[in-house]
Amino acid sequence: MAVTTDPVADLLTRIRNANAANHDQVEVPASKLKQEICRILQDEGYIKSYGVFRVGVHDVIRIQLKYGPRKEKVITQLKRVSKPGLRIYRGKRELPRVLDNLGIAIVSTSQGVMTDREARRRGVGGEVLCYVW
Repeated sequence: MAVTTDPVADLLTRIRNANAANHDQVEVPASKLKQEICRILQDEGYIKSYGVFRVGVHDVIRIQLKYGPRKEKVITQLKRVSKPGLRIYRGKRELPRVLDNLGIAIVSTSQGVMTDREARRRGVGGEVLCYVW
């Protein structure tokens, strides 16, 4: 198993690639942060479901991708914002609005990982992990 320097980018890339190839599911190495991102993607309706499974000695997250009735993609784009080399933090007033609220920004705050809408509602800022639309 290869060690990645940016596990969130790895997660997003695997989902993006599986989505482009019309796969039904994709597996990624598990971590708490990735599980929280998957929870948000499921809550917001971008993926069908996810589950954590043990494969050998490692845990993996198995993500069931979601498509429309004619196999059209639910996830149009996944964009990594804050990277290990350049972290992007925003205060509660500067949180981004993705495509005029048609998409979501996933933000890591002191109160946990949440969408930009939830962070605005709670009045907290944080690290902008990615955009999804």
